[in-house]
Amino acid sequence: MDGWLAALTVSALSGGMTAVGAAPVLIGWRPSERNTNALLGFAAGVMLAASFFSLIVPALEIAEQQFGSGLIPPTIAVFGIIIGALLIALIDRMVPHEHFVKGAEGPSGIRLNRLWLFIIAITIHNIPEGLSVGITAAGGDYDATVAIASGIGLQNVPEGLAVALALLAIGYSRLHTFVVAGLTGAVEPLGGLLGGWFVGIADWFLPWGLLVSAGAMIFVISHEIIPETHREGHHSRASIGLMLGLVLMLFLDVWLG
Repeated sequence: MDGWLAALTVSALSGGMTAVGAAPVLIGWRPSERNTNALLGFAAGVMLAASFFSLIVPALEIAEQQFGSGLIPPTIAVFGIIIGALLIALIDRMVPHEHFVKGAEGPSGIRLNRLWLFIIAITIHNIPEGLSVGITAAGGDYDATVAIASGIGLQNVPEGLAVALALLAIGYSRLHTFVVAGLTGAVEPLGGLLGGWFVGIADWFLPWGLLVSAGAMIFVISHEIIPETHREGHHSRASIGLMLGLVLMLFLDVWLG
C-alpha cells in the first residue's frame, strides 16, 4: 500500500472511534461529571504515552541512523518538539474556540455559533493525532502504526463521548449530537493524509514529522485536556484515568512493538 493511502486508511479508522465514543448518547446514557473527567484523563494518558514511546523514541532512533550518535539527534528532537508546540499554540491563539468548562478563547472580535466553537476546539485536538498516525503509517513501520493507531483510537472514544455530552448540554438532540461528534473525528484522516504526504517528500523529514506531532500532542495535553479535567475539583479521578491510559498505551507499544 502506498504511504499516503496507508496514512489515510489508518487515520480514518482511528478517527472513526470518535463516533463509537459518541454512540451511547443515542440510547440516553450519560456518565457523571466525575466519570467524564476520568475518561478525559484516560485520553490524556494515552496521548502522553504515545507522544514519547510511539513518536519521540522512534524519531530519535531514526535520527541516529541518519546522522549517527552525538549532538544532532537530540538537537533535532528539541527543535521538533518546540515547533510542534508552537504551531498548536499559534492555532489556539488565532482561532476562536470554546472549552467545555472555561468557555471561549481566541480573538474576541469574532462571533461564531457555539456549535462551531466546539467543533474548532476538537479540531485543534485532532490535528496532531491525525498527523502522528499518518506519519507513522507512511513510514512503513507496521508494529508502530498498530500501536499508535490503537492508542489514538482508544483515546478518541472518551473524547467523542465528551463532545456529545457537551453538545447535549447546550440543547442539541441525541441524533444531532451523535452526528456532529462523529464528524469531529473526520479531521484525523485529513491530518493523516497530510502526514503521509509530508513523509513522502523525503525520508529525512520523518523524524521531524514525528517530533512535531509529539510536541503538538504534549502541548494539547497540558494546555487543553488536563486543565479541563481538573477545573471542577475531580482531579483525583482524572489523575487515575491518566495513569491507566498511560500504562495501557505503554503496554500496547511494548507488546506490539
